[in-house]
Order: sequence, then structure tokens, then C-alpha cells
Amino acid sequence: MSRAPKRDDGPQDRVCAVSVDLDPLRCYYGIHGIGLPPDELAHVILRRGLPRFVEILERRGISATFFVVGEDLDRDAAGRALLKDVATAGHELGNHSQSHRYELARLGPVDVRSEIGRAHDRIAELTGRAPVGFRAPGYDLSSTIVKALVDLGYAYDSSIFSAPIYWAAKAAIMGVMSAGGRRSGAVLGDPRALLAPLLPYRPSVDAPWRRGQASIVELPVSVTKGLRVPVFGTSLLLAPTAVRARLLESMRARSFFNFELHGIDLVDADLDGIPAELVEHEVALRTPLDVKRRALEATLDRLTPDFRFATLREVASEVQRGRHLT
Repeated sequence: MSRAPKRDDGPQDRVCAVSVDLDPLRCYYGIHGIGLPPDELAHVILRRGLPRFVEILERRGISATFFVVGEDLDRDAAGRALLKDVATAGHELGNHSQSHRYELARLGPVDVRSEIGRAHDRIAELTGRAPVGFRAPGYDLSSTIVKALVDLGYAYDSSIFSAPIYWAAKAAIMGVMSAGGRRSGAVLGDPRALLAPLLPYRPSVDAPWRRGQASIVELPVSVTKGLRVPVFGTSLLLAPTAVRARLLESMRARSFFNFELHGIDLVDADLDGIPAELVEHEVALRTPLDVKRRALEATLDRLTPDFRFATLREVASEVQRGRHLT
């Protein structure tokens, strides 16, 4: 039987996994229905955002998980070289699908297997080590995706994001866009996932938002208890200091914090030449880089006394071996 951690548990009893989704800039243009980014900015996330994350993490000796879109390995030689260096330095590269299709969970088995399998092969070719973890575009998980991961021998998925506030806000924005004649490339995830377990569990293959007997484990993105407020990059890097402190305190009551960020979180609209048409719609770009960088560093430094850091691969291995992270 698992036990709730006591307030005086040491950092070895709590684990924080930092992960970064390296969604290319075209994903954000698609979400906001404004076409495609200029060619010269197609790879800004890998070339500008990724090195900033690595520098901050490596100064603190933290190994993280970076979820990679397979197409970026095909199209960007400089980004591919950076990712190879990241893997060599001890960070994990996870699978974020081949082309980041937001409707992935709605596709049939052949297309799902192709999207996951092609990115799987690209990452394995790059690093010499096959990925064992997956995060679905838009956090939208399906039985078809889980079956594909099981067939490929994956250890974990980390797509479940049980955040009703986030889901409702996304639905409202998509509704406003539709009413104004703009179509978002994003999709709303299955609402049943909003009631999924908040902590690591073995999912049902047929209903992955419920506990079951799949060979993989699910590592949900962290939210608070009760209202299930998201505790991820957007809320921690952009929130006032007092709010950030409250959110981090809520995580201290648990032994596992799945801290998810996005590459765009450390992109700067002015320094990186992001067009105003995207800045107008994307909240992560309306805050200067130095403010976001300080917030991330303060967050990691606040977590360090209370948590040990691990990659999601390492956390999944612990869960597979029977450790209960409550």
C-alpha cells in the first residue's frame, strides 16, 4: 500500500521530472489559424529555445526529457546536431510524433503507427538508442495510440493532462476563433481524461484515462488536487511570484512532480524576430526572455532542496519496478 509523504521527507523521497515539448513554431501558427511562419523561423525552437533550456539545466546538473518532433530531424541539420549533443550529455529524447498532427488520437491504427514509428526510427538513428517514452500532440491520448506504444515496446506515455480549467479555456478560445472566421489547428482532447488519476498509473489499453493492465505506465502532467490547476511552464513562468510559490508548495505535498514546459517558453519575440502576428495571439511570447528565464531558474532552485531530479525514462523504470509515487 502506498503512503502519503510526510512534510519532513527528504528529497530522495520526492522526484521531479522536467520535460520540454519541442513543438516547432508552425504548430503555434496552426493553433491560432494564421498560416505558416517565415521560412527563416521554421527552426527557431530548436536553434534558440533548446540551447537556453540546456544551459539552465546543465548549470544545475539536471537531466531532462525533450520530446522531439520527427520532421525536425529530417529538415534541420543544425537542430539535429544540437539534439544529438543533448542526448550525449545525458538528457532523454522522447517521441512527440513525426509531424505533430493534433488530430493524432482520431486517426486509424495505420496512420497512428506511422506517425509514432517514423519519429521512433529518426530518434533511434540519431542517438543509437530507441526512445521509450511518448507524449501526444495536444495531450490527446487514445486507445489506438496506447496500442501502438505497447507494440513498439515503450515503457511510458506522458500525455494525460487532467486540467479542466485549461480544457475550458481552450474550448472558449477555439469557439471565439470559429465565430470570427478563423479555424484553429488544435483539437479538444477527450473530456474523460479530465478525471484521470493525477499520479503515475498503469492504464487500460481500451480506456487510457482509467487504471488498467497495460504494459506501459502513464506519467500524467502535474496539476493541483481539487481544482486541478495546471502546474506547468505557462503557469509557473508567467504567474506572479506569490502564485508560483503557492503552486510549487502544492507539489511539495507529493512525491512526484511532472514539470512540463515547451520550447517556446524560452523564445523571445524581439531577440528571436518573432512576427507580431504570432506575438499578438501567443501568451508565451508577450513576456521578455529575461523574465521567463529568471522564473524558470527560481522554480528549479526552489525545487532543488525538496526533490531529486530524474528523466521520465528513469521515473517510468521506478514505477515499473513497483515504486508508488503518491
